[in-house]
Amino acid sequence: MMYRPKIVFVWLAFSAATAVTAAPPEAKPRLGINLAGPADWMTELPFVDVFRTARPWISQKKGAGWGQGPELAVDEFGWVKRLEPGCYAEAMLCTISGGHYPGGTYAVLYEGEGKLDFGKNAKVKEREAGRILIDVDSSKGGFSLQIHETNPQNPVRNIHVIMPGFEQTWEQDPFHPAFLKRWQGLACFRFMDWMHTNGSEISTWSQRPTLQHATFSKRGVALEWMIELCNRQKIDPWFCMPHLADDDFIRRFAQMVKERLDPSLKIYIEYSNEVWNWQFQQAHYASEQGIASGLASKDKGAQAAWYFTAQRSLEIFTIWESVFGGHERFVRVLPSQAGNTAVSEGVLGFRDAAKHADALAIAPYMPYSIGRGKTADLGTQMKDWTVDQMLDHFEKTAFTDSLERMRRGKTVADKYGVKLIAYEGGQHMVAFVKDQALVKQLSATMHACNRHPRMGDMYRRYFDEWARIGGDVFAVFSSIGRYSNHGAWGLAEYYDSRPADYPKLEATLRWAKNHGQAVEAD
Repeated sequence: MMYRPKIVFVWLAFSAATAVTAAPPEAKPRLGINLAGPADWMTELPFVDVFRTARPWISQKKGAGWGQGPELAVDEFGWVKRLEPGCYAEAMLCTISGGHYPGGTYAVLYEGEGKLDFGKNAKVKEREAGRILIDVDSSKGGFSLQIHETNPQNPVRNIHVIMPGFEQTWEQDPFHPAFLKRWQGLACFRFMDWMHTNGSEISTWSQRPTLQHATFSKRGVALEWMIELCNRQKIDPWFCMPHLADDDFIRRFAQMVKERLDPSLKIYIEYSNEVWNWQFQQAHYASEQGIASGLASKDKGAQAAWYFTAQRSLEIFTIWESVFGGHERFVRVLPSQAGNTAVSEGVLGFRDAAKHADALAIAPYMPYSIGRGKTADLGTQMKDWTVDQMLDHFEKTAFTDSLERMRRGKTVADKYGVKLIAYEGGQHMVAFVKDQALVKQLSATMHACNRHPRMGDMYRRYFDEWARIGGDVFAVFSSIGRYSNHGAWGLAEYYDSRPADYPKLEATLRWAKNHGQAVEAD
């Protein structure tokens, strides 16, 4: 399960450059969504070819422990070129419990010569060269695909594992219809997790994920499909440029978007993700670059990261503008931290960055990290709390704090003459206490809170306040994801979840529909 805790830091106040005094730009409050990242355990199931989210190959040796095989020889796209004697390669698929993915007959299509087999909960039904039908029992969990033999002169490659009912259409229609229906009518798709933005190692265009790669679970989803999804849904894309990406990568990325994206769509452009957040490698990189460039001294590493974020963002905007011949189609995003306006001042005010941007992006979460900061000793007291007791406390603290963060963010955005947008947001219930038994107990109560009608009501009021203060687009975090001890980030847990069973999902969709967005709220 992807672990993305949100960490709140407190910095000293920063005195920014002279701010813009023009009237704030007109806002249109509406909701977008952060899509869950590709992985074998993802429960959203956006693609009918489930091999697109397969776990990267695991090297196995017969008679040895799990994953104890020698290093695999793979090509530039991640396909196995050859196998050592007595070894095989294995990929895990749909590691989802409770039958929350389609069972039945899957079509396995491939090119090359070799021997494929299947593990866990899949059995071969029919077999011929290049096509195998397997019966999958999803009630028992995931399954695996194994390559036991491959011809080095013509290796097994281009594997596709197609869900039941889609063998004739998967090439023309790669997206699952339930996924498309769920999010139709939203304002934007933020692709931060689809692009594996946090800690991305991509620096050059040749390293990008493509449709030829074995799986999207390693580097992220191919840009071609992000564009295709937005074109089909008529939804604006929100791209997070990798923090290491060179200028050539940025330029080629922009060129592909210009060539393929529906010209009626706006494009949100953001430098990486949470470059102020020290749990992510991009924050350390930005700080190092800022210090090396003389933007701030070594003893001011945080400010160095903020200033470099502003500088690199403007460089990226300039490249996109040169490709498109202007910035009319863009929302040029300068990112910040909702809980600390000094970050916003530092980014917007650095060398008049706000004058070359369109929006300040914050994440006004409802902050409820039990076991840290003011709640460091609260965990034990909460041990036997009921769901209503926890929701009472949550509403008085986290919910109220989130509304104040919105207001402070809007004040700063107005000061610099840019829109206020939300790159993420929603509830933030996580137990960080040391006692793992207590973590499990608190998490169970938090999960029940997330499924409670009162949480849905708070989401409605939360979005109402965002609209009242003049916030623009709000990209909710996150789409669909299984709840765990690391949080309950998904609006719902599984691709087949019903809004009626997840009040915060129902409230989000209903709010969007009531504000003119063409969503399916039921």
